[in-house]
Amino acid sequence: MINTLQENAAIILPENGLEQKLKTAEKENRKLIIKLGFDPTAPDLHLGHAVVLKKLKQFQDLGHQLVIVVGSFTARIGDPTGKNKARKPLSAEEVSRNAQTYINQLSKIIDVEKANIVFNSEWLDALNFSEVIQLMSKVTVAQLMHRNDFNKRFTENTPIAMHELIYPILQGFDSVQIECDIEMGGTDQLFNCTMGRQLQEVHQMPAQTVMCMPLLKGLDGKEKMSKSLNNMIGLTDEPNEMFGKTMSIPDSLIDEFVDLASDFSAEEKIDLKLKLENGENPMNIKKLVAKNIISQYHDHSAAELAEAFFSSQFQNKNFEEKVYEPISLASFSHENTMKAVELCSRLKSELSKSAIRRLIQSGGIQINNIKVMDPDQEIELLVQTKIKIGRRDFFELI
Repeated sequence: MINTLQENAAIILPENGLEQKLKTAEKENRKLIIKLGFDPTAPDLHLGHAVVLKKLKQFQDLGHQLVIVVGSFTARIGDPTGKNKARKPLSAEEVSRNAQTYINQLSKIIDVEKANIVFNSEWLDALNFSEVIQLMSKVTVAQLMHRNDFNKRFTENTPIAMHELIYPILQGFDSVQIECDIEMGGTDQLFNCTMGRQLQEVHQMPAQTVMCMPLLKGLDGKEKMSKSLNNMIGLTDEPNEMFGKTMSIPDSLIDEFVDLASDFSAEEKIDLKLKLENGENPMNIKKLVAKNIISQYHDHSAAELAEAFFSSQFQNKNFEEKVYEPISLASFSHENTMKAVELCSRLKSELSKSAIRRLIQSGGIQINNIKVMDPDQEIELLVQTKIKIGRRDFFELI
């Protein structure tokens, strides 16, 4: 059991903390309280989030109590992003809407009916200013400066707002309120999770164990998977999109996807890695991984159909034979021409204009089988104009 729970974990603090907590639960004949906190800042979960969620599922399957802490208060103040700037705070309406979307997506992995879902505004809104000051007094500035991004920004004279320094303390206070035994997160949450340990000790409670899972890299193979970087595979992506995105990962990322994104058995994972080492075509391994991912979030039949679609759409057809999504010219308000960047932005609204500009300048856009390299090039809007955006998106004006 403990070997399964420790599998893939990047950090367990203290080192024997998991074993100690399991022994405590057995001795006291109770369930462990396993915490996952999230601020509903963007309503889409992806395979990177799933790395932690699947570990939570293992605890849930063993009978322990999951507590999902929705940062309904902390999302309204804005947290440090780890990217040398604070994240924009959200309105109460945005928090509520995003939180419900998150909870719906959590059900793809964990049993939300058996999880305890709480909102940290319940206790943080109730604190008066005197109590806030008392809470702040439990942590020193020197301790906060141990957080890498705070230290870096301070050294570089980049502004750090006071609310950013307070944020980790509020997250730690959540652990006090729910009497957490184990807090889960990615490795980028290590500092905030350890703050929970410190505040529990201050409140004369047993300190939680911290379990941090690795950060799954995104489709670029460099940065962690993130919606803002547009390098993610969403849990709600359609099967064909999931398959195509998985096939686009660099070969160097295959092992990581096998370990963190698939649910192959330990023996199957070893076998796939050996095949890759022994010269198996990486594309064949990617197909197996892609089908496995789709089977997890859709079903086996959808995985088979997605593989067939990929083969017919991307491996066996030239530009003219692709399946195009029809786009009515009427949707362009009778415009006769449009800049390439504007046209592609209209067709792929989830991409930022700067991302589309980069795609155009790198030769990733074709119109009628001809690369468009100038984002400001005027494109004539005519019936039967065929547009390819990136590797997987094909449109035809009708």
